Amino acid sequence: MTEIVAHHGIFRDTHLHVEDSGDTGRPVVLLHGWPLSSATWRHQVPALVAAEYRAVTYDRRGFGQSDKPTTGYTYDTLAEDLHTLILDLELFDVTLVGFSMGGGEVARYCANFGTERLHSVVFASAVTPYMLETRSNPEGPLTKTKAVEMAAALAADDRGFYDEFTREFFSVNGKIAVSEAERQRARKLCSVADKRAALGCLAAFGATDFRDDLAAVDVPALVLHGDSDATVPFEGSGRRTHAAIAGSTLHLIADAPHGCNVSHAEEFNRVLIGFLDA
Repeated sequence: MTEIVAHHGIFRDTHLHVEDSGDTGRPVVLLHGWPLSSATWRHQVPALVAAEYRAVTYDRRGFGQSDKPTTGYTYDTLAEDLHTLILDLELFDVTLVGFSMGGGEVARYCANFGTERLHSVVFASAVTPYMLETRSNPEGPLTKTKAVEMAAALAADDRGFYDEFTREFFSVNGKIAVSEAERQRARKLCSVADKRAALGCLAAFGATDFRDDLAAVDVPALVLHGDSDATVPFEGSGRRTHAAIAGSTLHLIADAPHGCNVSHAEEFNRVLIGFLDA
């Protein structure tokens, strides 16, 4: 475990909690989903290390064991945090794996900082290319009404919101696809999130347009998605991300919910490592 200073503030620096596993091998940086933490990668890190990759995970600012500043919950700042991590750890030939909200950070990183240090990218259950349904984005899977309702429910009762959210996160056709222990583990991770950070990031991933950012992805890309994702539906996200990135590889996990890296960890890992090995 280590910490990096992602941002030098006037009054206080922002420290990110980082775990760096595997001393050798090509680095794989895993970006977790909202409103969880890097602990959600516990099924992937051992598999990556066993396959001789260097697995780097970190808690997004405002979540997990990282600092929880009052500001900085925009994709430009979050991509800058990622860039700082890559520079501080002196990483090259990196594969970025962005899950859900993390997929937006991967796209914005490519747009803002280029792909010179990257080997490849993975968009897993990702919110790209643009979640919000608008006149210019009629395929967006998130309506403005739903976005407002989510923010209001989170602000009013975060504990109740996270309980319901984790049910949908792991559900396929109304049936939870993981053990209750796994769901409770995820709910507990949500409870560590700072409410300001959770609300800020909800606004960010719900309303950020990544369509131009995806045009900057010029390295091999894998789109990995559950075909029964009720949180970030494939048709409005993964399918469109695959179409937007020329030459990208698509793998749909059958009967998998949003949290497919947990519910279908074996298939998720096999496909991910197969992509890394190619």
